[in-house]
Amino acid sequence: MTTLRWGIIGCGAVTERKSGPAYQNTPGFELAAVMRRDAALAADYARRHGVPRWFDDADALIADAGIDAVYIATPPDTHLHYALKVAAAGKPCCVEKPMAASHAECQAMQAAFERAGLPLFVAYYRRSLPRFEQVRQWLAEGRIGAPRHIHWQLARTPGADDLNGIYRWRTDARIAPGGYFDDLASHGLNLFSHFFGEVEQACGIGANQQGLYSACDAVVGSWRYASGVTGSGNWHFGSFARADRVEITGSAGKIEFSVFEEQPLLLTTTAGVERMEIANPEHIQSHHVANMRAHLAGGVRHPSCGDSAAHTAWMMDRILGKAED
Repeated sequence: MTTLRWGIIGCGAVTERKSGPAYQNTPGFELAAVMRRDAALAADYARRHGVPRWFDDADALIADAGIDAVYIATPPDTHLHYALKVAAAGKPCCVEKPMAASHAECQAMQAAFERAGLPLFVAYYRRSLPRFEQVRQWLAEGRIGAPRHIHWQLARTPGADDLNGIYRWRTDARIAPGGYFDDLASHGLNLFSHFFGEVEQACGIGANQQGLYSACDAVVGSWRYASGVTGSGNWHFGSFARADRVEITGSAGKIEFSVFEEQPLLLTTTAGVERMEIANPEHIQSHHVANMRAHLAGGVRHPSCGDSAAHTAWMMDRILGKAED
């Protein structure tokens, strides 16, 4: 495969450090252009990151002959709109998470790329991080016996913007009905399916306890994987203290870790406690982007494609009590 020239639609905060440099640093990839509706901000990003071209029109970037693939890093309510255009242009695509605003939209995106015979990647990059591959390896080795249950508690204190009534699209129910649950819980729920496979049943309750914005700020859920493993979680964004704790309980031990924090991985069995520290890369999407390169070169299938991301959307719709598709 020759060098693949990528264009980014929506060069906002997530692309500054997490993803943009990963596209620039991956052999065989080139970040050839960026797009933002504000031309001055697009030009500024291009200048600061050494990107040769910038656009203020997404359609122009997608259609440009100098762009071979497109990374969509806009809010989720626009993912379907742009992804269908990329598929029609005949170009591979990576879209930020969550994949779209609903499971139905995810299905439409996946179908468009399947018809075009093109790959659709989704930026659930934790599936590619070494620290979580270590958890997966422990499970595969049977270090805790047969897995029985996974539980995740995520709590956040309310942010200054929320307390002061400053608008954020992440808490606008028209864009993200689950609020921070949509934005943050999707990471962990997608990762857990990487460990245990697809979910057969899921349910939950969403609430707005603080009244600071229109989206939910508290969600609880439970689910069951086809493998028989059960799961539960609670996500609260108006707590007095932060928490991020995952515990996988098995017939012969347990594994503990954090989804977002670089806390040590803990493996507890009758032999004692094994502690392992694995740091994340400087640009956290580096492994994810490198795996896209391998996939496109004909190597191993990428761990985060449209099908698994759409399944996460289905699960989250069920937890939030949305109607069946």
